[in-house]
Amino acid sequence: MVVAHVPAHHVKRLRVGVLFGGRSGEHEVSLASAAAVFANLDRQRYEPVAIRLEKDGRWVLADRPPSAASAAEVIEQTRGDATRRGGREVLLPPRPGDDTLLVIDRRSSRADDADAAVTLTGLRLDIIFPVLHGPYGEDGTIQGLLDLADVPYVGCGVLASAVGMDKLVMKTVFRAHGLRVPDWVAVRRRDFRTDPAAVTRSIEAALAYPLFVKPANLGSSLGISKVRSRAELGPAITLAAGYDRRIVVEAAVPNAREIECAILGNDDPQASVPGEILPSREFYDYEAKYLDTTSRLEIPASLDEATTQDVQRQSIAAFAAIDGSGLARVDFLLDRSTGDLFINEINTLPGFTTISMYSKLWAASGVDYPTLVDRLVSLGLERHAETRERKTSL
Repeated sequence: MVVAHVPAHHVKRLRVGVLFGGRSGEHEVSLASAAAVFANLDRQRYEPVAIRLEKDGRWVLADRPPSAASAAEVIEQTRGDATRRGGREVLLPPRPGDDTLLVIDRRSSRADDADAAVTLTGLRLDIIFPVLHGPYGEDGTIQGLLDLADVPYVGCGVLASAVGMDKLVMKTVFRAHGLRVPDWVAVRRRDFRTDPAAVTRSIEAALAYPLFVKPANLGSSLGISKVRSRAELGPAITLAAGYDRRIVVEAAVPNAREIECAILGNDDPQASVPGEILPSREFYDYEAKYLDTTSRLEIPASLDEATTQDVQRQSIAAFAAIDGSGLARVDFLLDRSTGDLFINEINTLPGFTTISMYSKLWAASGVDYPTLVDRLVSLGLERHAETRERKTSL
């Protein structure tokens, strides 16, 4: 085995590894987000490198960056043929070193040839932009790997990413910080399979219908159901249990408006103008978000000044509560009748296409997409420099 080092600092541009795809149900959304990042990285300042995470977990230096503008377009492009995408497999060693990635060159046409000669070529990156949604990307796993390798990256760190992904922990943290969230009950898949009647009774003793049932760790509204009666509860829990071993059952906010606010920054974050989702369906599920073009976004949302300021204040407070950095989108439910405002969740790596709510909220706040990407890279480098001040010996 031969390892060759190829330095990257002959060029003045920052080499940015854009990490996309991943082992989650949000793989297609990630490809659409990454396409927008590639299209808007200033080539005078940055040299983007496409790194695709396959659904089987392999890392590949992609022959070409993704180009689809939406998840629906990605699904259409890959339907029936997932083998059209080429590239060389790469590894990211989990330790600091001169090379961020090792590009694998196998001297055999057979990937399973144990006697094949293998050459590893080093490739250094200045920062990684993880455009990953859902488990194994947005949940702190990738962030932990990058921390071990001492590689700067865009977005939240391990703690904020993990808390932001886990709805049960998130709700507990928000409530501890005085932020209002809908009442909820935690359900374990094992308990429901063992005694569904007992689980049903405990839920009904704590909450009244209608309810929402969700996987604890997932995004893009996958596996979520609205439940109006006991007859619908069991199938909804079974659906959510297909995505996670822990399930959230929460009280529905009556006649709710769905309000969202974007956050940008590290220790002094800023909040965008709020926006409102007008879903084409009863609630904003995966199809309404990505496949049905009749859902609408209203930016800025039609809110009075006091409510607007409350949304922005609570968004910043939620970001600080999980120790966020870089970016996040905070989602709220606003009771039309009472005006009560509840935090639904925080997304530490929200959808990032040019037509996604996060980027559109900042565009309406005076920050266009290329400037937004540039700012996020700067914030990632800033946070990494702060992290490196930590002492590692006595």
